[in-house]
Amino acid sequence: MKPSIILFLIATGFSFLSCDNAKTDKNIKMYTQVWDDIVNKGDIDKINTTNFDENITAISSPENIVGIENFKAYYQNFITGFSDIKFTVVDVFGEGDNIMKHWNFKGKHTGDFFGIPPTGKQVDIEGVTITKMKNGKIAQEQDFMDNTVFMQQLGIASSPENVSLINSLYNFFAVGDIPNVLANLDANVVWNEAEGNTYADKNPYIGPDAVLNGVFVRLGNDWNDFKLTDIKLHEMSNNQVLATLRYNGTYKKTNKPINAQVAHLWTLKDGKVTAFQQFVDTKQLANAEKK
Repeated sequence: MKPSIILFLIATGFSFLSCDNAKTDKNIKMYTQVWDDIVNKGDIDKINTTNFDENITAISSPENIVGIENFKAYYQNFITGFSDIKFTVVDVFGEGDNIMKHWNFKGKHTGDFFGIPPTGKQVDIEGVTITKMKNGKIAQEQDFMDNTVFMQQLGIASSPENVSLINSLYNFFAVGDIPNVLANLDANVVWNEAEGNTYADKNPYIGPDAVLNGVFVRLGNDWNDFKLTDIKLHEMSNNQVLATLRYNGTYKKTNKPINAQVAHLWTLKDGKVTAFQQFVDTKQLANAEKK
């Protein structure tokens, strides 16, 4: 092959590569600016046929979101659902009409979000979006993020640490380590004994000291061999844990034993117990206390 032909082919290849890079750079610049305007500036009307293909598709489950109006309505939930929004493109790169971005979304849930009423929770979530462009417009998007973490931050789904924390409290109680039980209670914990229980006379107990003096000290003074048995923990929504168990012990003044059915409902936030509600067979307790 003649050198002139080789040089022509090389030059042509570089020309195509240069054009492709220029196209990708243009797509990325447009794409990044549009989403900055939509999310950070709240300019939802940037979702239009100038920036998006008329058949824009968000790959989603159980069904895709198709068309400008549906796509716009979907993202309106983020604009009206959150305040103090900060949307950051951590990294973005592409090839031809394909773009991938790594993003971070921060905001405070102060409005309706897909039917979820405001929780006042702060969210800080990261994800990745794969995008396809068509004729310089955004044609298809698919988001990848940890929805479980997102729901946990909103307080809708429970933290996976809740059950293990409550289990540790029962273990501390079993060996008489009350200081560690109290250390896992929020400073303003709201503690309620079951109605009809003798210790419900000062409901609600607010704060660890109140729980110590109003419940735990009295338990130690009133009962011999007081134990919690057959403990089963059940993870609930809204950062709650339900415990089903039994109380065993002997009331000191009457020497009468109990084997009572019990349920405890624990509410947690940020790794601390914020509320406790006891449910117990109070008739059995009253019979044991009765001379």
